[in-house]
Amino acid sequence: MAFIDMVEWKPQTNDIFAWRFPEDNLSTATQLVVRESQEAVLFSKGQILGKFGPGKHTLNTENLPLLRNLFGIPFGGKNPFTSEVWFVNKVSSLTSEWKTSSMRFMDPDYGQMIPILAKGNYGLKVKDAEKFLVKLVGTLNSFTAQDLTEHFNGPLISKTNSSILQFMTANGVGINMIAGYLDNLSNFMREPLAQFWDEYGFELVGFYITSVDLDTSTPDGKKISDALSDRSAQNIAGYTWQQKQSFGAVNNAVNHSNGGIGLFGAAMMMGGGYGGNGGLGQQVMTPPQGANAFGRMGGQPNNFGGAPAGGMGAGNGMGNVREVFCSRCSKKFPSTSRFCPFCGDPYNPCPVCGADNDSTAKRCSTCGASLATANNIAGMVQNTACPRCGTAYTPGTKFCQNCGNRLS
Repeated sequence: MAFIDMVEWKPQTNDIFAWRFPEDNLSTATQLVVRESQEAVLFSKGQILGKFGPGKHTLNTENLPLLRNLFGIPFGGKNPFTSEVWFVNKVSSLTSEWKTSSMRFMDPDYGQMIPILAKGNYGLKVKDAEKFLVKLVGTLNSFTAQDLTEHFNGPLISKTNSSILQFMTANGVGINMIAGYLDNLSNFMREPLAQFWDEYGFELVGFYITSVDLDTSTPDGKKISDALSDRSAQNIAGYTWQQKQSFGAVNNAVNHSNGGIGLFGAAMMMGGGYGGNGGLGQQVMTPPQGANAFGRMGGQPNNFGGAPAGGMGAGNGMGNVREVFCSRCSKKFPSTSRFCPFCGDPYNPCPVCGADNDSTAKRCSTCGASLATANNIAGMVQNTACPRCGTAYTPGTKFCQNCGNRLS
């Protein structure tokens, strides 16, 4: 069996922490070449024979005193012995990517548990070659950055998860704001991780968190992400979630080819029906409680079969009081008011949606329903409209300005 006379490592890549020379049959005349950024460590029978820095070294009993004890090798000649030679990359800082497992975090902004995921980079280099080889390498022929990531996947995830949740909870930082704290979070985690790597002979030369985001790979995370996207779109477009639902319902009602309810039904849906509780304009489109068929208050008959006052909302649980916007000053007031409490303008409700309109308006400014017929008939009931043509007039007028009918 031939003996090796030259031992050296010419790495072809920079992502290797340690490499074992493939032959172990050496002699006391073997030349060991160690390059800059490398350190060589010799093992035999489970013991470290010696460590060598950069330079050219001859392996003999002078620089390897344990050889005589292990093999009884005399001085002089090419005396054979068996030894493993490991080369360690000590200068290059190898950067690896890391990411956490999915974490459950009580977000302070939403008050709910949300799944989050963090990722980043860290850089290591070997500080103590002996400690590194004894604790990590074992029977491998080489040890790369990828081997390191796989070997420490469990402990690294445990430490990063714990530190991230601790920082976010202690500082009250939610998922919406964490991007502004990544540097602080990285610094917070660096010291405990440096101590962790030191136990294995490594120096932590860099640790960075690049992102902390919702974990959209989980069902909960996907739903939350979709909801946040919808909310952003609503804020930009200027509509609410309830309005979005009404848009979809009305669109289906109008466009459905079979059994569609038509435009009038769509308007009713948007207005929440006659006094209903839902729909796009539920705060401004609901008729006042106790209104008759034309939206007027009071106990007058509605001229349609002598129905009692109360009309649409009376006795059926549908006459909920809502707030409407004044057509003059645009301030809200209860639909039970006959006049705006802020400017005194009379409440002129739409018979379909209940929105307030100007007394001269022909159509509702909110839903487009005709106001002329409702106003004129209501005027006749209250003796403020021409009995011949139905045109409204001011009390004290003697002749109708539309048809000339004598009024008094």
